[in-house]
Amino acid sequence: MNDFLNALQPYPFARLRSLFEGLEPNPSLRPINLGIGEPQHQAPEHVLAALQQNLETISNYPTVLGLPQLREVISQWACARFNLKKLDPNTQILPVNGTREALFSIAQVICSPTIPSTVFAPNPFYQIYEGAALMAGANLRLLPCEAHCHHQPNYRAISDQDWASCDLLYICNPGNPAGGLIDRDTLTLLIEKALQHDFTIVSDECYSEIYPAENAPPAGLLEVCAQIGNEDYRNCLVFHSLSKRSNLPGMRSGFVAGDASVLGPYLQYRTYHGCTMPAYHQYASIAAWQDEQHVVANRSLYKTKFELVLDTLKDYYELSYPEGGFYIWLPTPVDDEIFAQRLYKEFAITALPGTYLGRSVDGRNPGKGYLRMALVASVNDCVEAAERVVTLTQQLRAEYG
Repeated sequence: MNDFLNALQPYPFARLRSLFEGLEPNPSLRPINLGIGEPQHQAPEHVLAALQQNLETISNYPTVLGLPQLREVISQWACARFNLKKLDPNTQILPVNGTREALFSIAQVICSPTIPSTVFAPNPFYQIYEGAALMAGANLRLLPCEAHCHHQPNYRAISDQDWASCDLLYICNPGNPAGGLIDRDTLTLLIEKALQHDFTIVSDECYSEIYPAENAPPAGLLEVCAQIGNEDYRNCLVFHSLSKRSNLPGMRSGFVAGDASVLGPYLQYRTYHGCTMPAYHQYASIAAWQDEQHVVANRSLYKTKFELVLDTLKDYYELSYPEGGFYIWLPTPVDDEIFAQRLYKEFAITALPGTYLGRSVDGRNPGKGYLRMALVASVNDCVEAAERVVTLTQQLRAEYG
């Protein structure tokens, strides 16, 4: 067996199952699951129709490079969304089976198995970053995400000596779990450091289309590249998905775009890896990327949920509307694992302890003391869950004084 497997830690949801083992949720309450970030909004009908209309393509092998029509539509969408002059659909875009598999496999291309590599990643983080680094045999340096930095790493505190050791930098913008943004000035700094020290920025932007104000979408990495003159997007890759944007998590459709000099070898790797998107998924993806109406409606529904849930919690927690994504990063009044257990047992709510999304570095896990609540359920269920959180909070205040 591959020795690197021994370095992998249990996935957060495996740890959650162990935490709840032997517990029965309150049978008098309807279970509400806010634990996993799986969109529950209705999938766009026109996308499902495109999927159905192209099922006959199941008889054909799909190509790794993907349909030219899909890459062209992705280019048009990205250029319009991020104010890009050009994004070459032939050399600067690769369709992928959702961002998860691509975020994992890109590390196998960038990190050398023979020369020690170092991967930088936020902490807490999407666990794929860690697994990708470890399975590539790289050293992993975790950068703490603290409240005073909008739960993003303090990139300005990293020295040039440390940047010189970096081979791959994972960033998540908007962030998971807290929804904080990396501002344009900081993205500019990261691009300049990547060019200066020759490392690759891998920007996970799968939450980029869920944000509160229609006239203020989050900036993207390629957008800032174009603004500062890095029009070839050198040393920069972005990863986008239809899972959150279009409520299609089961279709496994996304893309990677950016530096052609990295995407060329990555395409060759993927030819052997065999992760090709079925053609009927590609045709459905074309329909999804071409339409913004369903995306605007999706944002509006999340906005309604956030406004109602934050209003319910405001007398007990100091929370602000996240800048992106669909999570509430709730500071817990007691240990986050205990809080999650009591929510599950007494109030039939599943939510994820922040401890499971982070790692302890120098005795400090920046995810500890938080609970991630994914507002993916219905509006009524999200509000009901918030009301149950308030009831538990009231009980804890009475118990602990």
